Formats: sequence, C-alpha cells, structure tokens
Amino acid sequence: MHTQSRYLAAPALLALLFGPGAAFAQSADAAKTYPNRPVRFVNPSSPGGGADIIARILGQQLSKSMGQNFLNDNRPGAANIIATEIAAKSPPDGYTLLIATTGTFVTNPLVYAKLSYSERDFETISIVADAPFILTVHPSVPAKTVGELVALAKARPGEVTYASFGTGSSSHLAGELFQVMTKTKLLHVPYKGSAPGMIDLLAGNITMKFDSGFASVPHIQSKRIRALGVAAPQRLPKIPAVPTLHELGLKNFDAGSWYAVMAPAGTPRNIVMKLHGELVKAVKLPEIRQRIIDLGTYPIGNTPEQFSAQILREREIWAKVVKDAGIKPE
Repeated sequence: MHTQSRYLAAPALLALLFGPGAAFAQSADAAKTYPNRPVRFVNPSSPGGGADIIARILGQQLSKSMGQNFLNDNRPGAANIIATEIAAKSPPDGYTLLIATTGTFVTNPLVYAKLSYSERDFETISIVADAPFILTVHPSVPAKTVGELVALAKARPGEVTYASFGTGSSSHLAGELFQVMTKTKLLHVPYKGSAPGMIDLLAGNITMKFDSGFASVPHIQSKRIRALGVAAPQRLPKIPAVPTLHELGLKNFDAGSWYAVMAPAGTPRNIVMKLHGELVKAVKLPEIRQRIIDLGTYPIGNTPEQFSAQILREREIWAKVVKDAGIKPE
C-alpha cells in the first residue's frame, strides 16, 4: 500500500465513525500540544556536511522556540536514499522530519531507474537555505576568468578535468550544463562525495570543480583555490567580489543545492503549518540569517506550495541536461 494512503486511513475512519469533524478535531488537538516530546531530523549528511550544519542551526533555534529538543539523526549514504527511506516509513505525527536536498527529489529521480520513494511520500514544509555552486580552479591553472577557462578548454578538448560528487550528482550535472553552454568538452572525474574531489583540487590534481560555499569558501579565502563565478542570479554576500555566471554571459546558469524540511505524507496539516511558521521565524532572525549567509548560502523560508513547485520546475530543467548528456539511469 502506498505510504500516503496508508497514513490517511486513520483520519478517514474517524470521520466515518464519528462524523467529519472528528478527524479535524483530532488534528487540531495534536497541533495544540505539538511537540510534547523530542523531534528527530533524519539527515542524509555526514557530521560536518552542509545538511548537517543547517539541521543543527535549525535544531538549536526550534528547541528554544518550541520547547522540545530537535535532534539530528545522521544517516548518510546511497545518494540520500537511506535517510529518505527511513523518514518515509516513519509515523506521520511530526516527530520525525527529513532534511532534504536537491539531490533527494530533483536529481535522484532522473538518474535512478527505480527509487523506493517519491515526493508523494512527503509533505513539503519549507526550503530554509539555498547553496549555489561556486566554480573554482586550482591556482596553478592559468585561467583567471571564466572566459579564459573556456578558451583553455577549447584549446585542449577533453583535457580540462572537473570533479563531481559522483555520476548523476548535482555537481556532475552542473559540469554538463557548463559544457553545453560554453560549447566545450571537459573530462568528468566522479568522486564519492564532495570531500575527496576537493582534496584533489587542493592538490592540483583536478582543474576545476562546482561545489557549495560550505566546501569552497574557506579555501577561497585562504587562496588555496580560485573562485571564478557563482552559479546563481545574485552574488554571495560572503564572497561579494566573485561575479555570478549570469554576469559573465552564462544566462540562467543556476546550479547548487537547497536544504529543506519535509514530513512524512499524512502528517496533520496543522502540524505542518506550525512547523512552517517556526522555521520561517527562525530563518528571519538576524543571528540565524547571518549564520546561514556566513556558510556561503542564502536564507530562504518559502511556503510548502512554493517548495513543491520548485521541485517540479528544477526537475524539468535538469531532465533536459541529463538527456542531452546521455546520462543513463542506474
């Protein structure tokens, strides 16, 4: 039985036995007392990863504002699939939440032939932070600008290397989009996650990399890597001197990862909206906003409806990149 239909059975039965107001009353009562015990964030990131850091920032604030501990349960591995499966199978009562990323619902459905979950297994709550990719190169690379990097790639087709988090990952697709838009041919070098590729970029074994501010900004500031452009419409406040790829002629080159909160399908709407309100309040707090900005990300805090629409919009965009690049679902 589908997750959502299974969890909707109980309210439907209440309505049948006691009238249509019974299910609503139960939901309203649950929302009034929610939360009355600790809440768990199921997190696809290893400790210290982007999703982990965002979850801890949120957890600290929500623990204060909602009067219960919000605990981080790291379940990394299998391209976010392990954490997502755990959350999808959890009771829809607001006490288990998923920290979701772009890979969970945008790129995974495009590169995996079969997934044990879909967005229908979840209630969207809010995207809380957006982490656009930064295009960086090793300082030994003669290119000081994106234009010079493109010229270098055209002069040496197939020799300029770029690291990704793995085949089919968001950083891989960013590299494919770059090749299409610049009419270049790069050599893709997939790694198991962000960290191994960054190690090789720092060592000069790789030419270039698309990665988030979490991973890139400290090394940019220490001048161990050189930033050429931000894959977003706006410059990052943390590195304001680095232009956007839009400014440099690559219009609509938007790539990166967002970090969001979701609940299992069937979670009472009142609880979803209570969580949404608290998350948005948290993101608007000056100290929380600054912490998010300092990580090389943008604070967001959109509505559940805007979040759902963004998933569908981004999946449509990247589906074309996957098709044009000839990436086959695994």
